[in-house]
Amino acid sequence: MPLRLALAQIDPTVGDLEGNLALIQDAIDEARPLGPDLIAFPELVVTGYPPEDLLGYARFVENAEDVVDRIGRRNPDLRILIGAPIREGGELYNAAILLEGGRRAYVYKKCTLPNYGVFDEKRWFRPGRLCPVLSLGSCRIGLSICEDVWTPRGVHEIEARAGARVLLNISASPYSAGKGAEREALLRHRARQHGVYLAYLNLTGGQDELVFDGQSLVVAPDGAVLARGRMFERDLLCVDIDPDVEIRPAADGADPGFVQPRYEEIDDIEAALQADSIELGPASAGSRPPLASRPPWTIPSIEEEVYGALVLGTRDYVRKNGFREVVIGLSGGIDSALTAAIAVDALGADSVHGLTMPSPYTSETSLAGAVEVAKNLGISIDRIPIGPILSAYLENLRGSFGKVPIGITEENLQARIRGNILMAFSNARSWLVLTTGNKSELAVGYCTLYGDMAGGFAVIKDVPKDLVYRLARWRNARDAGDRDGHGRPIPEDTLTRPPSAELKPDQKDSDTLPPYPILDPILEARIEREEPPDALIARGFDPLIVQKVYAWIDGNEYKRRQAPPGIKITPRAFGRDRRYPITNRYRPGPGGPR
Repeated sequence: MPLRLALAQIDPTVGDLEGNLALIQDAIDEARPLGPDLIAFPELVVTGYPPEDLLGYARFVENAEDVVDRIGRRNPDLRILIGAPIREGGELYNAAILLEGGRRAYVYKKCTLPNYGVFDEKRWFRPGRLCPVLSLGSCRIGLSICEDVWTPRGVHEIEARAGARVLLNISASPYSAGKGAEREALLRHRARQHGVYLAYLNLTGGQDELVFDGQSLVVAPDGAVLARGRMFERDLLCVDIDPDVEIRPAADGADPGFVQPRYEEIDDIEAALQADSIELGPASAGSRPPLASRPPWTIPSIEEEVYGALVLGTRDYVRKNGFREVVIGLSGGIDSALTAAIAVDALGADSVHGLTMPSPYTSETSLAGAVEVAKNLGISIDRIPIGPILSAYLENLRGSFGKVPIGITEENLQARIRGNILMAFSNARSWLVLTTGNKSELAVGYCTLYGDMAGGFAVIKDVPKDLVYRLARWRNARDAGDRDGHGRPIPEDTLTRPPSAELKPDQKDSDTLPPYPILDPILEARIEREEPPDALIARGFDPLIVQKVYAWIDGNEYKRRQAPPGIKITPRAFGRDRRYPITNRYRPGPGGPR
């Protein structure tokens, strides 16, 4: 009889042990009637991922282990694999715990601990050394956790050599644009490489800056995808695998198009890894219901994918932190319009509120655009002119400033007055302020501390300006004609007008910054790939612009450290991904840094 695997792709909340227990039990109850031989849950699902320094509380780990044991006692009739931290011999491990007959039948300790980018697992966990192969009837299953399968050698190789016909990997793999395709290529390569079935289970949901995209997979030995979990949604992926049916990988596992992605070196521990064989009880016997067919999965465009990540990340951040409503400063520009559309899709129009705060430099076009966005999205909007407040500030400061020019000071005062007003609404009405700055602005410091940077969550913090426009056009195309004549959510004029902060007469972003089609590629080269200036100059970029942009990036780290958290959608987001010192005199010249 084929092995029936149930992969429960769920959305836990970090630290909510009881809430996570309820989600786990709901998934178990949904899977039970299908008669699975094994129900698996993602990496550290009991605590949520990443638990970070909560692991420093001994009682937190004890409570998490107690949840695991309660799951076993509640479900003695099922075989369940669950991710949780465990403590053994005074050491802490990232573990996959197999429950059988209501008790712990085996504990796998993650061998490969990532310590780059957003990961810092070596801060808390010790690596395991045993690579288990479970005998379940005639089927041999190798267990691993997340990074174990990304390394070119290691756990998966040892388990396959020890006779595993199915490799089961439970994971918490954060999203970035295009990550799903990269991950799928890796998993298909691993299946071909070893001639095995590979079942991969990922978290879904948002956690602070991170979004987990789901997209769990089951892959055949020839690299064919047998089943795929939904993207950015809870899902129960149930699949039958017959390891006795021989499926040979093409060219003995050769995969000439595959490029190994970045991985954590494990050469120092590879010699210590060894296979561990475990005999379990028999596989399920008797009849069980046939599995329903799943509709074919269409690969989304990059715009649809990123937009889905932003919606999920916003919804989970707001709801998991106990907020019901949000407020956004609507300027009439593209950034605030896109942020408002994302918020409405995440939370519903009744939970989103707009504020327009015109100054003496705000155009009627911008005001009309802000009102139109609110109308199209069906959200409330209040208007609070800031001219009188600005005049009071300037009158009170003029005597102290004397003859000091106050041009940039007046510009920043407007942004800070608006930030104060937004925070006042937040205090008075318990609304979370969503900021609207994009990655291009944040990279070069084209933003005001305690002004447009003031708020609780930065929805498009990691979205470059070019992608802001693409997302807005995608969102408009998705809903064209669906709003009872209100028009597309984002007005065409907002999409086509030159971007401007409108903090002084006739101001445009291009007065200060290079055009975004030039700026964004420079930012991508410096931030995502750490390219030195001469590499861009050799590709034809103006040397003065390149040097100026690099200096802006390096000189504005202090601002980025004070920005609210925002959703990661690029490989190197500001924050957990990219950590540069504020006090830093090194500047990249020709040839460095790389």
